[in-house]
Amino acid sequence: MSSVNRRAILAGIGAGAAFITVAPKLALADKAEADALITKLTEGAKPQDGKVKIKLPQIAENGNTVPFTVTVDHPMTEASYVKAIHVLAEGNPAPGVASFYFTPTGKAEVSMRMRLGKTQDVRAIALLSDGSAWQVAQEIKVTIGGCGG
Repeated sequence: MSSVNRRAILAGIGAGAAFITVAPKLALADKAEADALITKLTEGAKPQDGKVKIKLPQIAENGNTVPFTVTVDHPMTEASYVKAIHVLAEGNPAPGVASFYFTPTGKAEVSMRMRLGKTQDVRAIALLSDGSAWQVAQEIKVTIGGCGG
């Protein structure tokens, strides 16, 4: 049987202190935190339903890599265009997933993959050049979490 020395005890104490420091950050976000982020992103404008569509699978068998596509049905002209699309996941450790910024050319559409920690609502917020905000939300069921869930 090996004896426990001073270094092993100090290493154990250090590891425990590191876990206690990091553990609170592993908590999941909630709807209130996501709402606060939306208020900040929209500068207080209340997002309306419509114009924004999000394509997600209904069930993600693996939360490590969940594909999504967000499109905004709005013209992209100098006079009126989509300035930004923000994607949020209410149940992840931090609600902000990604932000995309646009110029008045092309099409307001993005596709990528995200990690989801558990079953939750995913929201997409589109900010338009006239200062209005539009939103969509969709629940996705996650069977194996990708954010430590």
